[in-house]
Amino acid sequence: MNKPNTNAASGSKTKPQPSMLSTDLTIVGNLRTTGDIQVEGTVQGDIRAHLLTVGESANIEGEIVADDIVVTGRVVGRVRGLKVRLTSTARVEGDIIHKTIAIESGAHFEGSVQRAEDPLSTGANNPIPAARTPVSTGAPAPAAEAPSSSIPRPAAAGPVPSSKD
Repeated sequence: MNKPNTNAASGSKTKPQPSMLSTDLTIVGNLRTTGDIQVEGTVQGDIRAHLLTVGESANIEGEIVADDIVVTGRVVGRVRGLKVRLTSTARVEGDIIHKTIAIESGAHFEGSVQRAEDPLSTGANNPIPAARTPVSTGAPAPAAEAPSSSIPRPAAAGPVPSSKD
């Protein structure tokens, strides 16, 4: 016998089930939800969610933004989350802006990591600089190298021309 949904009858809201994108699904476009989403397939676009789980077979190309992000698959793009976790099977190529982060041994990560009190409000249009500006230590600067045009180059390989006339 089926039980009636007492939560619906009382008017209280129940937490919706997480959305699941299976391994055989490819989405080209952006995804936005206030709930939870688990990606096992391919997404070419940005994702915004409350909780985002990037499954081991997932491949995401785009920015992901969520309160809580768990990556076990592949992400190419910026990651912004209050809590970000890269598991041992994670492959991330892009910058991570976070409040807290955990990276397990074995995870592959190429990019920069930046801590922010509110990473969700960090402007998506403001790229993270690729290199940091050096800080002066007061030490004298190293001597400059000679310009590349004055560096002697080895002779090209091949026969040596004869000077016979």
